[in-house]
Amino acid sequence: MAKAKQKTVWFCSACGADSPKWVGRCPACGEWNTMVEEKVSSSPSGISAKKSGAPRSTPRTVNQIEAVEEPRIHMPSEELNRVLGGGLVRGSIVLLGGEPGIGKSTLVLQNLLAMRSRRILYVSGEESATQLKLRAERIGRGSDSCFIVCETSMENIFAHIDDIEPELLIVDSIQTIATDTLDSSAGSVSQVRECASMLLKYAKESNVPVILIGHINKEGSLAGPKVLEHIVDAVLQFEGDRQYMYRILRAIKNRFGNTSELGIYEMCQRGLREVANPSEMLLSHGAEELSGVAIGVTVEGLRPFLIEVQALVSTAAYGTPQRSVTGFDSRRMNMLLAVLEKRVGFKLAQKDVFLNIAGGLKVNDPALDLSVVSAILSSNVDMTIPRGFCMTGEVGLSGEIRPVVRVEQRILEAEKLGMSDILIPAGNLKGFDSSKLSIKIHEVSKVEEAFRTLFG
Repeated sequence: MAKAKQKTVWFCSACGADSPKWVGRCPACGEWNTMVEEKVSSSPSGISAKKSGAPRSTPRTVNQIEAVEEPRIHMPSEELNRVLGGGLVRGSIVLLGGEPGIGKSTLVLQNLLAMRSRRILYVSGEESATQLKLRAERIGRGSDSCFIVCETSMENIFAHIDDIEPELLIVDSIQTIATDTLDSSAGSVSQVRECASMLLKYAKESNVPVILIGHINKEGSLAGPKVLEHIVDAVLQFEGDRQYMYRILRAIKNRFGNTSELGIYEMCQRGLREVANPSEMLLSHGAEELSGVAIGVTVEGLRPFLIEVQALVSTAAYGTPQRSVTGFDSRRMNMLLAVLEKRVGFKLAQKDVFLNIAGGLKVNDPALDLSVVSAILSSNVDMTIPRGFCMTGEVGLSGEIRPVVRVEQRILEAEKLGMSDILIPAGNLKGFDSSKLSIKIHEVSKVEEAFRTLFG
């Protein structure tokens, strides 16, 4: 039998494309300096598709296919169920990514220890069994159905799977696992791709869901080849500032649910606590009213919540004005400052502007424009926004306030939290009966009109 030949191939670490020689720019995705050298073995006698043992599927028309509801495993965390689209689908493979120390392993282990009726195999390639035991004691839970094994060999992992026959498999992390069929080191493009493909095949054939925990690189995207995100059924991003308590779980990709959903957690001493009503935690309840503070109503997925926007406008001390933004798009704030300068007549070009979204959250909802503008104007004229006022609306380049989506949900959330007045775009309430609401609705069409409503 002929020995497998060794050859060198250059792989792109961004997209996984291969090249027979090194190139400065990847021909597939266009990224620079992403080609890495790896040794691969090529078998001299390949197996053709005709001789493979895989059963051949039968083509069917769309009308012949039966649409059945995907059976799901209900996870103990309701926030995780919300992001997954109702639970973990059997036979699916989910990738959970996040920064080191953000709480990925804690989130997964906390859910596993609460599932008493299922056999679970937790494969750890980074931490020892003692470290996981200490984390379980810190969470305050134990389990007789969750098996821990510290292993980095793909072949040994499948041997443990045959022995235990789990109903749920977790691999922490995919970058530490390697298979003996490849000569490259663990974490390389070919190893990550091959191990993920083997786990995908196992999940689909055994109908056992698999959760992969992955690292992210310095740009904030998932480490490893881009093909890893194409292989899995769902990609969840666990993010948040480690200086703050709050963590956000987002769905970047989900074949079985909505990608705009998010779950909010609070990091506590005994693990992660679900935040059922984030609005009450993101608003300050101080008795003293201050200028530069506005309450905006934003929507993430299907969940509306109120958020506090803080702004500080002061005279430039060093001649060159500063623009500092935390939790909001800095380019969008510069656009809003230009609108205030050109359309409303506020001279802000020679002033420092600092903007902060309270709680360490990052918000991309354009409906937060009106609250950002209101906070900046409040700080600029040093006048407080009346207590009980909140607002939602997108600001256009001509100073108009444009309609936003799900305005009814935003109004109901503001009323539920005791707000007395809300500013919304004019003409946004079509066919909505607001006569039974206790909150007063102000419809505004221009930034100047909103300014007069807030400050008289």
